[in-house]
Amino acid sequence: MNFDLSFYNGKRVFVTGHTGFKGSWLCKILSKAGAEVWGYSLNPPTEPSLFETASIEKNINSVIGDIRDFESLKKSFDEARPEIVLHLAAQPLVRDSYENPAYTYETNVMGTVNILECVRLSDCVKSVLNVTTDKVYLNREWEWGYRENEELDGFDPYSNSKSCSELVTHSYKRSFFDNTGVAVSTARAGNVIGGGDFAKNRIIPDCVRAAMNREDIIVRNPYSTRPYQHVLEPLFAYLMIAMRQYEDIKYQGYYNVGPDDCDCFQTGALVDLFVKHWGEGLKWVEKYDGGPHEANFLKLDCSRLKSTFGWSPTWNLDTAIEKTVEWSKVYASGGDLAACMDKQIDDFLK
Repeated sequence: MNFDLSFYNGKRVFVTGHTGFKGSWLCKILSKAGAEVWGYSLNPPTEPSLFETASIEKNINSVIGDIRDFESLKKSFDEARPEIVLHLAAQPLVRDSYENPAYTYETNVMGTVNILECVRLSDCVKSVLNVTTDKVYLNREWEWGYRENEELDGFDPYSNSKSCSELVTHSYKRSFFDNTGVAVSTARAGNVIGGGDFAKNRIIPDCVRAAMNREDIIVRNPYSTRPYQHVLEPLFAYLMIAMRQYEDIKYQGYYNVGPDDCDCFQTGALVDLFVKHWGEGLKWVEKYDGGPHEANFLKLDCSRLKSTFGWSPTWNLDTAIEKTVEWSKVYASGGDLAACMDKQIDDFLK
């Protein structure tokens, strides 16, 4: 990817959800770029976690707090006085949203209200990006990609709460930020994979756990299709959007961030790639567990991002899996994870 990180050198950036998988990689990139990073989040959502194993906290200002707690959030926000806000904090799992729907809505909807309130009540912010999901769209299970002007109406509590988060952002933009010089965008990203994701009920973390335990990989639904991409793809797209709208407000808007059609894989084919790169006689078996409704087919049309910024994906799915396995084997052998992340970021930028 042709992207100059020097823009972020010395910039004050506020990241919500910084202890999560994507948040940890994002903080790593920003600290590497010389940004002054403030993170606000709950404790890492998994044990182990990328945030702790790669010592992300070492190079940032980390505050542990609940995005639902406005007073705590505003205190941290006012101390940080950020120029750029990247909102990633969320309850991010479909299955967990069926078990805890109220918590999911509180976090994903009121959390968005709270961070936008902090921006509204401040005089320092120039660029805001709210990260949502490809699942915000009313899913008609059709074979072509959703565009940014399609109807928002996620099915399950997670997806629907993210649709609501989008609508909250649209309202705040129109009601409070138009004509103020504050640029506001949302980014709707597809499924991400990469080293350091330890979440439950996600296919690549399940693959890594099975491989490390020398067990067969269990695949719930090998025929579901998802837009898979390496975690660095959307993160650099977020940083690009936040930078370009900081420089010129005309770039604010709503953007899909996903892979090309050739990397929208069925889950079984994705696991085949993982097995190929891991080696060691690994194999997978299909075992449906009768879980709640999940979409079978989901794809994004990223034409707007491409035509606006000249953006295109950097790594295909084969490379994304290769990099995920590389990181996971460094982890399995007790190697230097921070150095591995630095190397992969450098490889991506080349």
